[in-house]
Amino acid sequence: MSTRTLVRGGLVITAAEETHADVLVQDGRVAALAAHGSGVADSWTADRTIDATGRYVIPGGVDAHTHMELPFGGTFASDDFETGTRAAAWGGTTTIVDFAVQSVGHTLREGLDAWHAKADGKCAVDYAFHMILSDVDEHALKEMDLLVEEGVTSFKLFMAYPGVFYSDDGRILRAMQRSALNGGLIMMHAENGIAIDVLVEQALARGETDPRHHGEVRKALLEAEATHRAIQLARVAGAPLYVVHVSAEEAVAELAVARDRGLPVFGETCPQYLFLSTDNLAEPDFEGAKYVCSTPLRPREHQAALWRGLRTDDLQVVSTDHCPFCFKGQKELGRGDFSRIPNGLPGVENRMDLLHQAVVDGHISRRRWIEIACAAPARMFGLYPKKGTIAPGADADIVVYDPATTQTISARTHHMNVDYSAYEGRTVTGRVETVLSRGEVVIDRRTYTGRAGHGVYTPRATCQYLT
Repeated sequence: MSTRTLVRGGLVITAAEETHADVLVQDGRVAALAAHGSGVADSWTADRTIDATGRYVIPGGVDAHTHMELPFGGTFASDDFETGTRAAAWGGTTTIVDFAVQSVGHTLREGLDAWHAKADGKCAVDYAFHMILSDVDEHALKEMDLLVEEGVTSFKLFMAYPGVFYSDDGRILRAMQRSALNGGLIMMHAENGIAIDVLVEQALARGETDPRHHGEVRKALLEAEATHRAIQLARVAGAPLYVVHVSAEEAVAELAVARDRGLPVFGETCPQYLFLSTDNLAEPDFEGAKYVCSTPLRPREHQAALWRGLRTDDLQVVSTDHCPFCFKGQKELGRGDFSRIPNGLPGVENRMDLLHQAVVDGHISRRRWIEIACAAPARMFGLYPKKGTIAPGADADIVVYDPATTQTISARTHHMNVDYSAYEGRTVTGRVETVLSRGEVVIDRRTYTGRAGHGVYTPRATCQYLT
């Protein structure tokens, strides 16, 4: 049975334009847009009308970097696909791209199948997968080709975490060479993990065990060095490169130089690097453990370079790297040894609001907000224009956003399955009001009406910035 929804009276904002328009949704997709006052919408019939007067009507967010239920440091990320995607919906994100993990000694297929099993029937919004390569051998290289054909078109490698996810330069080069042939996009965690492990050992030997030392040993120069090295390896391989969670001014500079040369190099940053700093890592009584993630938070002075990179398009995407661990029982594993604190922060629910605050504060424009949070991640990972915009034929992933209401972010009111908020007590202007996922209302005027299993797996095309 065909269903029609009319979203009426709002300011439609996409990465390309802002238009006072009404939006007609039919059978899960955007059917038409009509300018206010044109009279066109007067002839439309709908089963439901959503009044968006005084509101923004924006595409659902695309969070291209999440880790639901990720095993790490002897525990698991506290959000699974059900709780994590429900929280995403509350925050105006209607698509996530999570990371399936190849375990050492196992095939890519085994890792992908395991993540499908975690997500199938659980998700409140749509989802896709990247693939983490932990064991680059000839069989894995051949599997990369098959996964690209099936819509898993991006592969993450780590220059960090020796003994866990780490790949040496030779393995990285081989994976890059393969991606140059099959059209996949290599995503790189760029930190010199070998050097960092030396600094960790030395710090612990000096009795420096507090969370703040996590940031001190994972030096900005070692992020910049790894970023530079990854770019050069990609040049040798003739492959594109996407550097994840860029946090340091020096790393942004490496990306800017590469892009000025016309290289297909891209960068992502995250809200934690734009809004938090080493001041948080230094909070007393082990509270700093809440902010341990990698790459680490940097001194506040780095934030200006990140905002500038977002304005100049040297950084294209803001994702969350959502990987929550509860303070009690999980982060506490690192009491007395910062290297044992599980790395990761919650944030999938907060990204769209924090970036709207950046609009309010004058860091970015409204259209740039939608570009870095919706359109660019959709293009980067082969989901556009199905996702990331409001246009005829696109999935009706639509958020009615109140730009004037203020809210205070808190663990008491968030919906992520974690016992603290990284942004506790921060007041922001703007709030998600109603959310449609493929035309189905999943948040109705601040009431959750979604369900586990509504979200579907979404195969992806290759990076659309390369065609």
